[in-house]
Amino acid sequence: MVQSQAAVHFGEGTKLQIEVVEVADPGRGNVLVRMGASGVCGSDRHVLDGDWEMPSPTVLGHEGAGTVEAVGDGVTDVEPGDHVILSWFYPCRRCTACLSGKAYVCTGSRSEECVLPDGTTPLTLDGKPAFAYLAVGTMSEYTVVPESAAIRIPKEVPFDVASLIGCSIATGVGTVVNDAAVEPGTSAVVVGAGGVGLSIIMGLKLVGANPIIAVDLNEEKLAFARELGATHTIVPDDDLAAQVAAITEGGAAYAFEAIGRVETIESLPGLLAPGGSAVVVGLPPVDAPVSFDALELAESGKKIIGSNYGSTVPGRDFPKLASLYLAGALPVDKLISHRISLPEVNEAFDAMRRGERARSVIVF
Repeated sequence: MVQSQAAVHFGEGTKLQIEVVEVADPGRGNVLVRMGASGVCGSDRHVLDGDWEMPSPTVLGHEGAGTVEAVGDGVTDVEPGDHVILSWFYPCRRCTACLSGKAYVCTGSRSEECVLPDGTTPLTLDGKPAFAYLAVGTMSEYTVVPESAAIRIPKEVPFDVASLIGCSIATGVGTVVNDAAVEPGTSAVVVGAGGVGLSIIMGLKLVGANPIIAVDLNEEKLAFARELGATHTIVPDDDLAAQVAAITEGGAAYAFEAIGRVETIESLPGLLAPGGSAVVVGLPPVDAPVSFDALELAESGKKIIGSNYGSTVPGRDFPKLASLYLAGALPVDKLISHRISLPEVNEAFDAMRRGERARSVIVF
């Protein structure tokens, strides 16, 4: 058992507290990881702001990377000293979805319960059970995860870059490549230039989309979008569809929503050309249904695609994304606007709520 400083949410309020938790030795099939970096992501903010209910107390953080310190019995994928990216949705590797190559919709994972496959938690706080958010809890110096959540990568990849590959990059690039299957030369608009939106823009540039339009209210984020591949940026007015149509000669082939707001999700079909595809990437609060004009969708041949984790298969996709970074094709480091210490995490979330920064990353 090791002691670890961690950012803990106690189920009430919007602030995290820095506490010392005890992390158990890795049991059979599990891996102890000393964290190198953890992203500060909008999905963590959903928990803090009461949009999603989780067991508490909860060590937040779900995109992270670090070094394997120890492994439990039966672990063969990694060994002490390996550098790994953590997957926030660990696959069971046994269900029909996993066996058909769709780990992103695994039905056997207990990740969303914030527990290990056997239903236990490796964390305690003041002698009582604590939970790791999505079974990884990356805002902690140490964590224990299932073997299938720890994906080995080259040691040349910095931990701050690797941490973002585990969520925002995998989601953003994956939704372009896996979900939408965007073809070179096709037009795309991305609504929301936060961490995931900027990752989508990087993915669109990677596959050769053109034009690439970024939409956001924040000029600083639009500047990041231009640096990462956007050919056009828009501060939306009352008729965003007309603004997009003017650039794309009638509407985009693909429209991505990366915020999770009902209003912006509902706007997606209006941004499309006939036959276009709208991709819902942003995650709204629980019980927040959206409405579309089904007749218009049918008559215009438009599609609505739901994207979960960019249809990422971690063991397949994390090493690919790491290799693209090392080859200079995926400039993930440009996405990081602030590198912070663990005690600065609340300030990072406050900046996120104000619509500021690209990505903040905790460096241990």
